[in-house]
Amino acid sequence: MKRIALLRERQTPSAATGTHCPASGMWVPADAPDEAHAFFEGQVFPAFHGIPTVWRRRAAGQD
Repeated sequence: MKRIALLRERQTPSAATGTHCPASGMWVPADAPDEAHAFFEGQVFPAFHGIPTVWRRRAAGQD
């Protein structure tokens, strides 16, 4: 059961400021889709320009 839960968590396409990054990769703040930032799995998502935001995972190959 734990493996299924971990896979589901890694497929999470978005996460809020203050939560842990579910999967390493490039993430963009909801308010600025052109500003991608690299996060590693387990890092805590920061605020963007001092404002809490929702971070969305950028699909591979997106520029």
